[in-house]
Order: sequence, then structure tokens, then C-alpha cells
Amino acid sequence: MLLSHYQEDLIEAGCDEAGRGCLAGPVFAAAVIFPKDYYNPILNDSKKLSEKKRMALRPIIERDALAYAVMTVSPQEIDRINIHNASYKAMHLALDILSVKPELLLIDGNRFIPYKDTPHQCIIKGDGKYLSIAAASILAKTYRDDYMIELGKEFPAYDWATNKGYPTVKHRNAVLEIGSTIHHRKTFTVSKPQLKLF
Repeated sequence: MLLSHYQEDLIEAGCDEAGRGCLAGPVFAAAVIFPKDYYNPILNDSKKLSEKKRMALRPIIERDALAYAVMTVSPQEIDRINIHNASYKAMHLALDILSVKPELLLIDGNRFIPYKDTPHQCIIKGDGKYLSIAAASILAKTYRDDYMIELGKEFPAYDWATNKGYPTVKHRNAVLEIGSTIHHRKTFTVSKPQLKLF
């Protein structure tokens, strides 16, 4: 059972990203603030849920949250500032537009670039420990998946409807055979040896 909060006194926002390891598409990040003592026995790390369950949970999260936001950083910006900084930037952008100001940030993972003067707590595998982080992981993942499915209609050769931009064999082979698109991250390698996207 995931925990509803990290501490008792401050308004917490859970933050997570999706798409960090992809060859193509933006990185998405979400921030979610739930009411204190929120309860949802189904909510879990997005990676542990089926696509159907993630999609069913999205409107529930959006209904129950005190505030939520989802933002993106483009492949071009990822290439310019690197994927780690882009992931944190996407989280910052999501935090910027929350309708409720958080007093503590719960960050999935072990690193974060501080956001303004708001204290944060990095939590390794936090999306499997705290409801707000799990909810953020689901929003980031489902909105990104929707985006890549739509984008895949324009570029069917890369099979983004199935792989969502991740480096599957079919996706890598398509890049090697027909080249990359404007949606590919040029600094990411396609295969070994270190073959870059040009």
C-alpha cells in the first residue's frame, strides 16, 4: 500500500517524468498534489500497471487532486541541455503552473535541481512508495504515450504507436535504414558502436 504523505504539516507535490530513455519525442513531467490522507488502493507506479489501468486512473487522479500539471521539454532542448537537466526543467515547468503552491516536493529518483526556494526530498523508487509520485508517473506516462501515438501516425515506419519512442529493435533499425526525424534526439545513440543520429 502506497503512502499518502511524507510528513504531516506541509503541502506536498509528487513529481515524476516519462520518456527519459527514449530516442524520440519530448520528455514529459507531472506534478500532483493530493489532499492529506488521500487513499486509493489501485494507484501504483505506472510501470507496474497495464496501459488500460493507467488510462483508467488518469481521470480519477485529475478529479481527486487538489492540483496537477503536466509539461514537456522538446527533443531540441534535450539535445541542448542533456536529458537529466531537461527532465528537471520539465518538472519545474509543471510546478510553475500548479494552481496550489506546494511547500515540499517529493521527487522520484536520487537527484534534482532545486526549484525556487521550495524544499524537496528525493526518494529512490518513490513512484512505488508515495501516491502523489505514483500519480505524477501515471500522468506523465499517459500524456506522453498519447502524444507519441499521434506523432506515430505521421511517421509509421518508426512504430511509435507501439514503442512510444523507446529504442526497440524496430525503431533502431528504422533510424539506421531511413534516418532520423525532427522528433529524434540527435545526441542519443541508436546502437553500438556509438552511432549518433545525424
